[in-house]
Amino acid sequence: MTHGPGIPEPKGTAPAGQVADAVRGNWVDRLAPAATRPYLRLSRADRPIGTWLLLLPCWWGLALAIFQTGTPHLSDLWIALGCAAGAFLMRGAGCTWNDITDRDFDAQVARTRSRPIPSGQVSPRAAFVWLCVQALIALGILLTFNMAAIVLGIAALVPVAIYPFAKRFTWWPQVFLGLAFNWGALLAWTAHTGSLGWPAVALYVGGIAWTLFYDTIYAHQDTEDDALIGIKSTALLFGDRTPVWLARFMVATVALLGLGVVLAAPSGEILRLVIAIGGPWAMGWHMVWQMRQLDTSDPQVCMRLFRSNRDAGLLTVLFFAAAALV
Repeated sequence: MTHGPGIPEPKGTAPAGQVADAVRGNWVDRLAPAATRPYLRLSRADRPIGTWLLLLPCWWGLALAIFQTGTPHLSDLWIALGCAAGAFLMRGAGCTWNDITDRDFDAQVARTRSRPIPSGQVSPRAAFVWLCVQALIALGILLTFNMAAIVLGIAALVPVAIYPFAKRFTWWPQVFLGLAFNWGALLAWTAHTGSLGWPAVALYVGGIAWTLFYDTIYAHQDTEDDALIGIKSTALLFGDRTPVWLARFMVATVALLGLGVVLAAPSGEILRLVIAIGGPWAMGWHMVWQMRQLDTSDPQVCMRLFRSNRDAGLLTVLFFAAAALV
């Protein structure tokens, strides 16, 4: 239930329209104009972790490309900033598309029924218009990159469009999420170098393994509801064997990111190679810590660990950037 203009919310209650799994005290609920809040919530602006998880592979690709070429340019600053803005916009557009297609499912799940469409804050038609606005602004940013990166950016729409339907036909929808969320590793590498390279492909596949890791943890929040309404996920597929699978995804993530570093490493520059390879190892240790903390029966623990993957991915960014700039 929402309050009318000028009517204060009762003390001690959550802001009107707040989504159940949003970060308490987030900037949308505190600072955004009331009329914009339902649309910002639809874009998950009140839950920034998704933007980080979309952005970090972009920064991996850019930093590793600079590491290989050894020639940072002023334009790389724009690539980094453009990727950040694009990640915010395309994550918002993707979430809007997801909520349009999943509105009937979301209404049946306790954690998601407070989202803007099932709760009645935004109509499906208005949501579609909002999706188009975000996508068009993101396209404007993409068009400032080179042609090869533009083509890759447009191609990214394919896995984005398919992902919301994946949970209906496969137990592995997280693979489709990984295909979409890690595309930035290919795009940012290409934006710097002008062409796609095998190191970027290794980063991309490693990022997919990482997505399988963190989104399986995330999916354990909804296993009971998902089972009742017929939605598939790796969390339901793995069940009690989830820790075994998470360990496999962790090893694959570290190995593939490390392979990307080796493939990109300039000949004879051992110090820079050692620094860069530290990124996947540091990330791997963070993932080990997550597995030690994991309790799949506790939704709050699952959400906390899922969000902690921002820090895991940032570790790799920092090591790659350090190796690129040494």
